[in-house]
Amino acid sequence: MDRKLALEVARITEAAALSAAKWIGKGKKDDADEAATSAMRSVFDTVDLDGVVVIGEGEMDEAPMLYIGERLGTGNGPKVDIAVDPLEGTNIVASGAPNSLTVLAIADRGTLLHAPDMYMHKIAVGPEAAGHIDINASVYDNLKAVAKAKNKDIEDVVATVLLRERHAKLIQEIRDAGARVKLITDGDVAAAINTAFEETGVDILFGQGGAPEGVLAAVALKCLGGEFQGKLAPQNDAEVERCREMGITDINRVFRTDDLVKGDDAIFAATGVTDGELVKGVRFLGHYAETETLLMRAKTNTIRKIQARHNLAKKPDFFLKQ
Repeated sequence: MDRKLALEVARITEAAALSAAKWIGKGKKDDADEAATSAMRSVFDTVDLDGVVVIGEGEMDEAPMLYIGERLGTGNGPKVDIAVDPLEGTNIVASGAPNSLTVLAIADRGTLLHAPDMYMHKIAVGPEAAGHIDINASVYDNLKAVAKAKNKDIEDVVATVLLRERHAKLIQEIRDAGARVKLITDGDVAAAINTAFEETGVDILFGQGGAPEGVLAAVALKCLGGEFQGKLAPQNDAEVERCREMGITDINRVFRTDDLVKGDDAIFAATGVTDGELVKGVRFLGHYAETETLLMRAKTNTIRKIQARHNLAKKPDFFLKQ
């Protein structure tokens, strides 16, 4: 892929963040999601690429915007797979809480896993602990391995987990091992990324979350030199059949980073909507707005933070629709 595409990817997530941010704290998560999604599509229409959505908002008959299989871009330029979460943390935006992002990843055509929309068991770490984890090992063994890799006591290891009833046993196992738990209400893509940055204080991600979000997390960690592992967790016969229809016959298969993101190149961007550990949220300053974006490329492991100021009077109307 042409490295100049990276800036276009950032433009798309910035547009989505600016649009979603108008809904912060208003209790209307669906409106915020729609605003982000519409803005993403509008900017995609201006970008010279031939993109196909492989991770999106569901099937065509379920989601009219950014659905799986949708073509995006002008149709000219490189052929790419697109993985998108227009607004990670819709509940976060609705309540005005921290760590909501607009997220987008692109990679060469045919290199991103078409993950079914179901739960996935996940484990993720940053570069220091990459190569030391095993999703089939016990919680204790993984915590011990991370502690050794990062040269710290297990009591100082921090595991991040979604606060869900299904994770009660997992949380207790982490605490019984002597490690610490950081519970999050939403947003496990951001949580996975946080494992790669020392300043967040997070060492490892455990738990079940959406499989599509697992692909996005894998792209980010590939850019960062970290590691992601996942196992699909179908909840019923229909979901098992869905896996088979997508060519996944071994339900117990461990999907590693390179299974989810094949090839050596991918671009990942995440723009803050509300403030988080890694990027600031949108700031509205009269006729201007400020955004902060984490932009990364797998081929070079380049990590950029882009701070941008936007003149709202010169932005298209779709940015600020309510």
